[in-house]
Amino acid sequence: MNSNIWLLSAVFLPIACGAGVLFFPGLKKRNVLLGVSFLSLVLSMLSALAVIAGEGVELHLLRFGGSLEVYFHVDPLGRVFAAVITVVWLMAGIFSCEYMKHEQEEKRYFGFYVLVYGVLMALCFSGNLVTYYMFYEMMTLTTLPLIMHNKSREAIMAGLKYLFYSLCGAYMVLFGIYFLNRYAGTLDFIPGGSGLEGAENHLGLLLVVVFLMILGFGVKAGMFPMHAWLPTAHPVAPAPASAVLSGLVVKMGVLGIVRVIFYVTGPEVIRGTWVQTAWLTLTLITVFMGSMLAYREKVMKKRLAYSTVSQISYILFGLALLNPEAMAGSLLHVVFHACIKSCLFLSAGAIIYKTGKTRVDELTGIGKEMPVTIWCYTFASLALVGIPPASGFISKWYLAGGSLESGIPIFSWLGPVILLVSALLTAGYLLPITIRGFLPGADYDYAGLEKKEPVLTMLIPLLILAGLSLLLGVFPNPLTQYLNEIIQNF
Repeated sequence: MNSNIWLLSAVFLPIACGAGVLFFPGLKKRNVLLGVSFLSLVLSMLSALAVIAGEGVELHLLRFGGSLEVYFHVDPLGRVFAAVITVVWLMAGIFSCEYMKHEQEEKRYFGFYVLVYGVLMALCFSGNLVTYYMFYEMMTLTTLPLIMHNKSREAIMAGLKYLFYSLCGAYMVLFGIYFLNRYAGTLDFIPGGSGLEGAENHLGLLLVVVFLMILGFGVKAGMFPMHAWLPTAHPVAPAPASAVLSGLVVKMGVLGIVRVIFYVTGPEVIRGTWVQTAWLTLTLITVFMGSMLAYREKVMKKRLAYSTVSQISYILFGLALLNPEAMAGSLLHVVFHACIKSCLFLSAGAIIYKTGKTRVDELTGIGKEMPVTIWCYTFASLALVGIPPASGFISKWYLAGGSLESGIPIFSWLGPVILLVSALLTAGYLLPITIRGFLPGADYDYAGLEKKEPVLTMLIPLLILAGLSLLLGVFPNPLTQYLNEIIQNF
C-alpha cells in the first residue's frame, strides 16, 4: 500500500503542483514562486526515489474496457531512467533559479518544469504500451511551452515544428498499438517480449508496423529523416530547458523503442530482417550527418543540438544490433549522455547569461573570463568525445565491441568506423572553444580582462554534472553490472 502511495506521489504530485503553480494567482513574488516550485519538486523527487528503492511496485489505476488500462509497473529499466531524470532535472532546476531572472514569464516556466517531471516519471514507470503512449503524448504537449517560452516568432515556429513532427511520430506509434493490441499476447511490458503468435499469417504487415513504431519513437529521438525539429527547437528554449530536452526528453523516444522491441514484440521478430537493416542504416546516417552539421554550425546551442542528433543515434545503433554488449553500451550512453549534454547546454547558458554571446566565433578568451565554467565544459566535452577515462569512452567501447561481435555483414565493421569518424568530428566542434577560450593569442585584450564567473547556483550544477561525466567513467562497474542483469532477461 505504501509503495502505491509513493508511486502516485511521484507521478501525480508534480503534475498537480505544476498545474497549481500555473493557475494559482497568488504566486507573484519570485521567492514564493521558487519556494513553492522547489518544495513541490523535492517532495516529488523523494517519492520517486522511494519508488526506485522499492521492490515489486505496481498499480492498476484505470481500465477503459477490454485489455486497455492505465497500469504502472516499476522494473529495473524504468528505475535507471527515473534515477537519471531525477538527478539531471534537479541540477537544471537549481541552475534555472538564477538563469531565469533574465527571462520573462517565470511562473509559466517553473509551472511546466515541475509538471513535466511528473509526466516523465509516468513514462519511466509505465507498465504497458497504452499507458506509455498516453503520457508520451502528454509529454509532447507539456514540453511545448518550454520551447515556445520567449514567444518570439522564431520560438513559435520552432514549437509548431516540434508539435508537427511529434504528432506525426505519435500517429505512427498509435497505428502500431492498434495492430499489436489485435495480435500481440499482451501490451504489458514483459522482458524479452510476449510473443506474436497471433500474427503468424501477417508477418509482412507486422514488420511494417514495427518499423513504423521505430520511426515514430525515433522522431523524439531525432533519428533521420525525422530529426529536423531538434536543431530548430532546442536553441530557442531557455538554456536549462534545452539541457533537459536534449539530455532527457529525447531519451523517452529511446525508451519507447526499447519497450516495443525488447518488451512487447521481442527482438527475434526483426533479427536478420529488412527492418533491422533499415534501422541500422538510418542510425549510422544520423550519427555521421549530425556530427557533420554540428561541425559546420557556428551558433553554440544549435551546434550542441546537432550533436544530440548524432549522439542519440549512437544509442539507437547499439539497440539495432540486437547484441548484448552493444545494448549495454547503448544503456550506458543513455546515462552518460544525459549528464554530459546537460552540462554542455548549461555551460552555454552560463556564457549567454553572463556575456550575451551565442556564436562560437565570439568566444575567444572566454576561458580567461569564466575559467570554472569552461573547465566544466571541457571535461564534459572530453567525455563526449570518448577520451579515457571519461564516461563516453566506456559506452563507445561497448558499442564498438558489440558491433564487431555481432557479425552482421557490412555493419559489423562500418559501425565502428563511423563511430570513430564521429568522435573525431565531435572533438573538432567541441574542443576549439576550449583551446581558443584559454589560449586566445597575442591579439587578445588582456588589459581589459574582466572575470564573469556565474553565481554558485549556476556553478554547482555544472560542477556536479562535469564530475559525474568523469566519475561514471572511472567507476563504471556497478552501473554496468546492473545494466547487464537487465539485458540478460531479453
